Amino acid sequence: MAISSPYGSIRERPALTRGDGQHLLVVVREPEPSELLPAILELAGYRVTLAGSGTEALARVERRRFDLVVLDGELPDVAELGRRRPSVLAHRPPTLVLTVCDSLPGLLPELGPGEKDYVTKPFRVAEVLARIHVLLRASVPDPLRADGLGYGDLILDDARCRARRGRRALDLTPAEYRLLRHLLVNAHRVLSKEQIGRYVWGDSRGGNAIEQLVSRLRRKVDRDAPALIHTHRGFGYWLGRADVEP
Repeated sequence: MAISSPYGSIRERPALTRGDGQHLLVVVREPEPSELLPAILELAGYRVTLAGSGTEALARVERRRFDLVVLDGELPDVAELGRRRPSVLAHRPPTLVLTVCDSLPGLLPELGPGEKDYVTKPFRVAEVLARIHVLLRASVPDPLRADGLGYGDLILDDARCRARRGRRALDLTPAEYRLLRHLLVNAHRVLSKEQIGRYVWGDSRGGNAIEQLVSRLRRKVDRDAPALIHTHRGFGYWLGRADVEP
């Protein structure tokens, strides 16, 4: 059964761009969009958290990492956000603005740098999902650099199976290299011990073997600050800046 509204129909779903579990913060106040948008986005494969004001949205973004923000540009407190809370965010997610305007430049300059786009109201579901897809794709750093895979000053050269942190070469065993590569490809995602064991050795090793491997790799990679390899106690391990939690 289709849901119809001025914003489109869920009957369009089969042809729509889908997500892959990315976490979106939806900041709206109008009754219909606030009820319909989360349902549509969740059906499209996204995880959704709601906020009812710009102030609430900023508080949520400061506490955790979102992949993208969908923001009603007509919220009364949006224009004050930049002046009251200047660029304090460790991670500034891309933003899709829902607006009655047809010109993004000057609409929200207080959002500062970062990927931004807009959709005019009344919007269509297909356009919203397409714009979200483009923003998410543009916001993910391309891991395939000219010299390999990297995060900050940590670089892997897959062609020669070598790694370095800044100017320092890392002397890694094959298992350590495979683990580091798996963590890099999944930066800011927690990997369980089972996932690590299957990737590194092709089977599920005991937890102690994983802990020893991670410990050896951490001593080599994190000898220089800041630390990049972290433990999510009870869940597994992840790689990234400590101020941008998964």
